[in-house]
Amino acid sequence: MSTRKAIFITGGGSGIGRAIAQYFGERGWFVGLGDIDRQGMAGTEALLPGGHCYSHTFDVRDRAAWDTALEAFSVAAGGRIDVMANNAGIPIGGSLTDNTVGEIERCLDINLKGVLFGAQAAFPYLKKTAPGSCLLNTASAAGIYGTPGGSVYAATKFGVRAVTESLDAEWAADRVNVRSLMPSFIETPLLDHAPNHTTNQGIRERVIRGGMEITPVIEVAEAAWNAVHGNSLHTVVGKTAKRVAFAARWMPGRLRRQVRTSLSPLGD
Repeated sequence: MSTRKAIFITGGGSGIGRAIAQYFGERGWFVGLGDIDRQGMAGTEALLPGGHCYSHTFDVRDRAAWDTALEAFSVAAGGRIDVMANNAGIPIGGSLTDNTVGEIERCLDINLKGVLFGAQAAFPYLKKTAPGSCLLNTASAAGIYGTPGGSVYAATKFGVRAVTESLDAEWAADRVNVRSLMPSFIETPLLDHAPNHTTNQGIRERVIRGGMEITPVIEVAEAAWNAVHGNSLHTVVGKTAKRVAFAARWMPGRLRRQVRTSLSPLGD
């Protein structure tokens, strides 16, 4: 087995996945990228030290494709996977009554089922490199408290949070760590997407209009590194996420009133 640690990252072709890849790659890790976007992965590869990267094109909704991807990466990495970063995800917003069946199913399949499939497929590899190996799931501030216009997305991210907490206990005997990241709005290309089929207005404009900050993506990469090497089950990233986490714990009634009277930046 190689002595160089290895991390496999889904959604590695852009955004948070790219930032995590660059951060770990610059610190000597062998990096695996999984994405449906070959061009995006090529862009990430160009940012990494030569010989430190392997890319595999696949869809996280395909359970069998997970086994093929991780086996190929393990071979490329010299027989090991130390961290599996379940990061692939898509946004969706707007009133639940306006979301189409296709939009809802696609978000659930990628954001939640993809995480479950990734965890299931990665476990044998993480067990092999334990102790110190880690399943790192990208959740969201939307997994702390639901907001208007975010029911489907929040459902997936609350689900990711639940998966993280369940597996933290389930895999403890095998000494495999399980962690989550809970970022608020992050400076990534996802902010330029429309939240649903009913609007052409990007998420970025709505976030700015709602008076919320956009956190630099490097902060998520740093948080990922600290989560893998630390002992916190959930790592909250960004001012908005931290405010929501504080309010949900200490001022739940006030938070509820604020949310009920707010206009979500992802909503109508």
